[in-house]
Amino acid sequence: MTDTQALSRRRIVILTGMSGAGLSSALKVFEDLGYEAVDNLRLGLVPALIADQDMAQRHLAVAIDTRNANFSVETLLRLVHELETLPEFQVNLLFLECSDEALVQRFTETRRRHPLALDRPVTDGIRREREMLWALKNEADLVVETSRSSIHDLRRVIAGHYRFDDALDLTLFVTSFSYRHGVPREADLVFDARFLSNPHWETSLRPLSGRDEPVADFIRRDPDFQPFMDHLTQLLLPLLPRYQQEGKSYLTIAVGCTGGRHRSVMVAEELSTILAVHGFMTGIGHRDMDRVGRG
Repeated sequence: MTDTQALSRRRIVILTGMSGAGLSSALKVFEDLGYEAVDNLRLGLVPALIADQDMAQRHLAVAIDTRNANFSVETLLRLVHELETLPEFQVNLLFLECSDEALVQRFTETRRRHPLALDRPVTDGIRREREMLWALKNEADLVVETSRSSIHDLRRVIAGHYRFDDALDLTLFVTSFSYRHGVPREADLVFDARFLSNPHWETSLRPLSGRDEPVADFIRRDPDFQPFMDHLTQLLLPLLPRYQQEGKSYLTIAVGCTGGRHRSVMVAEELSTILAVHGFMTGIGHRDMDRVGRG
C-alpha cells in the first residue's frame, strides 16, 4: 500500500488502558487533532457509530474501558480484529499504562473511586484491572506510559503517532533518561551513554546538567566521545529514511545514563542538533534530568 493510499483511509483509534492513566486527557488530544472523539461508548454501539453517514468522513477516536458496564476484553479484541480486516479503515489500538504507585496517588488526590473497587481499597481495583487488561496491552499497537507524563508529553506522543495531515515527513523525538528509572516504553531506538566519563564525580559539575557548557566540555574531552557520536550518526542517517519509507511518521530515540542528568542529556542534545542539521524535524526532552542521580 502506498503512502497516499494509507493517508486516504479513515482512521479509527480505540483507546483503552488503566483507569486513572489519562484516557480522558488523551481523548481530548484526539479531539483537538480533528478526530471525532467519543468517551465510554458501549461496545455494541461502536459498529453503528462507525457506519453513521453523518461522520463517514471523520476520523474516529473511541475510549472504551472498565467504566463501561458491558466491558469485555474478548469482545473488544474481536471488534478490533474485525475492523482490521476492512480495507477502508486504518485501525489502531492505543493502551495507556501507568504504575501502581502513580495510580494510587491520583485516585487518592482526586478522591475518586476506582471502577473495579467501589467498596474495596483502590489497590485491589488496580490489581484486578491490570490482570483483566493484560491481553489488550499485549496486542496494542502503541503502549504509552503516563506515570511521569505531563499533558504536554501526552499531546506530543499522540500527535506524533496519530496526526493525519498530508505531511509524510518523519518527526524525531530525542529524549534522555536514567536507567535507574527504566527505559522509556515509547522508545523505538535506545542508546547507552554510561561508558562516557561521568561529570557526577566532579564536585563543581555535579549540580549542573548536560545542557551546561562546562559539563558538555568535560564529556567532549573523553577520547571515546567523538568516535561514538560519529558512529551513531553514521548508523542513524541511512536508517531513518527506511523508517519513513515504511510509513512511520514518528520515531523516539532514547539516550540513557545512570542518573539521566549529565551524559545522556549532553548526548541527546548533540544528537538532536546533528539530526536537525541534516533536515529532520526534531524535538528534544529530558525525562529524568531534574531527579537526583549520578550522571
